[in-house]
Amino acid sequence: MKRTIFLLWLGAALVQMPAAWAQDQTQTRLWVQIEARPTEEQAAERARAYAEIFPDVSSYRLASGWYGIVLGPYGPEVAQLRLDDLLGAGLIPRDSFIADGTAFREPFMQAGAPVAAEPGPEPMAEPMAVPGPEDLPEDAPPVVELPRATDPLDIAPAPEEAPDDAPAVVATPAPPPLPDESPEQARQSESALSLDERRQIQMALQWFGHYASSIDGAFGPGTRASMSAWQQATATEPTGILTTRQRADLLARFRAEQAELGLEPVTETQAGIGITLPTALVRFDRYDPPFVHWLERDGSGVQVMLISEPGDQGTLHGLYEILQTLETVPPDGLREKRAESFTIEGRSDRVASYTHAELKGGLIKGYMLVWNPADDARMARVLTAMRSSFRSLGDRALDPGLVALTADQRRGMLAGLDLRQPKLSRSGFFLDDKGTVVTTLQAVEGCARITIDRDTDARVTLTDPALGLAVLAPQAPLAPRATAAFATTAARPGTAVAAAGYPYGEKLTAPTLTFGALEDLTGLEGEPHLLRLHLDTLDGDAGAPVLDGTGAVIGMLLPKPTGTRQLPAKVAFALSSEALTARLQQADLQPRPTAEGAGTGTGKSPEDLARIGDGLAALVSCWD
Repeated sequence: MKRTIFLLWLGAALVQMPAAWAQDQTQTRLWVQIEARPTEEQAAERARAYAEIFPDVSSYRLASGWYGIVLGPYGPEVAQLRLDDLLGAGLIPRDSFIADGTAFREPFMQAGAPVAAEPGPEPMAEPMAVPGPEDLPEDAPPVVELPRATDPLDIAPAPEEAPDDAPAVVATPAPPPLPDESPEQARQSESALSLDERRQIQMALQWFGHYASSIDGAFGPGTRASMSAWQQATATEPTGILTTRQRADLLARFRAEQAELGLEPVTETQAGIGITLPTALVRFDRYDPPFVHWLERDGSGVQVMLISEPGDQGTLHGLYEILQTLETVPPDGLREKRAESFTIEGRSDRVASYTHAELKGGLIKGYMLVWNPADDARMARVLTAMRSSFRSLGDRALDPGLVALTADQRRGMLAGLDLRQPKLSRSGFFLDDKGTVVTTLQAVEGCARITIDRDTDARVTLTDPALGLAVLAPQAPLAPRATAAFATTAARPGTAVAAAGYPYGEKLTAPTLTFGALEDLTGLEGEPHLLRLHLDTLDGDAGAPVLDGTGAVIGMLLPKPTGTRQLPAKVAFALSSEALTARLQQADLQPRPTAEGAGTGTGKSPEDLARIGDGLAALVSCWD
């Protein structure tokens, strides 16, 4: 009787739907997705079967690569009503759900009739076949014949008699709908679940963000609370005990989303890692020890990198520092470094990533997931699957040498990756044993982040636009090997000088000493706070300390002048030590004077000056 009533409703609803659609074509369109199959052939076969019962069947390739079979489209209220009625009548699978069409790709051909060119109100042109009374068993309930139609917007009356040679189609009995249960009945049906079925329910609750404990199949207070949360999320009474119907709905949605993402267990034998990956979004690319690269598939914007290498705690912590230089690891985000593991979360407006690695038995294993922040909701579930499934397999790693790597070797391994680069890099020098750095104002303008010597974050404590000066304080303790000793008397023109800076920015790991001469104690227009130098400099040298022959700081190198005048080659300017120290003292900083006046002390050898400059100079980097 329920089937007869439903078919009567369906016939009347289909007759009325064209008018409703015509009046409200601008509303949100939704579909009832009833199945998904891995191949087009399988999906076409199932679509033909459904088209014998429903006139509004459509089929689309999904973003996951599977092929979906849907009914519709409908407005939001009609879609929910259609889903509820079809489920209640037992005419569609219990895991059917409402789809918004965002995962639909191109349609495919079915049973001799094309589907619409893109998701829209035009359904398949498959006539609905209804079994006749002579084709059903004697005890079958009466079946009301529905109008035959090629388009739900133009339903034509069915002919009174089918052609003599028309094949008879017998409707396949649908499974009975799941019954409603009281909490007592739900607990009783729950007791019949196997351990694996109970674990599946916990995994599904975890997938939807309601469960955060171990997957053990034990339904304790944590699992009960997550069941209540699921019930509240689905607008049902939060009893903390899922009914048979609610369990089926939970698992159906869980499996549908997993199929959409192509989540599959992957055993990476070479790396010794087992993990679940979204294979509909990423594809294997290459081995590049210590990494296994999975690149985005079909423009998904998702990447995965598995990490596998032998090493110790030093290797693990070195990897922690190096990975943060990648473009895929933005500087903003939580960081957690422990003795045997680390986790790095990075986030910007363009990219988000999560990295985890751990050390066990002399092997470092881990993974990185990279995605577009606009895909946060879906990637949170992918990350849940990866975290819960990640495990180390055996005693094998990608680097069979079992040797520790230097920082330079480790950086070399990242050569095939996009390293995050600063917007610009300039030079500076250490003022005191706290790690305070003096540099040029140019080095800190418009920076979202500033670092000293690549790894130490710093904040600006003083700027002076008139002098072109900036002072930085490190946000983590630093222990410089040398600090500035400022000349107390003016140097004489013609004195040999050297600048200790980073002319090539990040490309070199140590400062370069550039030799020249002091030409004048003022600027070209008589500026008393400037020194004019004969020195061959590059942009990265700006902010470097200028040393006399004794190693005393006589000034700070300024950026090259800009303007319409083209100065001769090797003309450079520095902020004099007198002007520099006076401004630092005004800011309650204590520049240290040299014990000997400039030009009066014992001259140093080039090797000694290089050693002083190497300990004194700092690399200042400005990041977006």
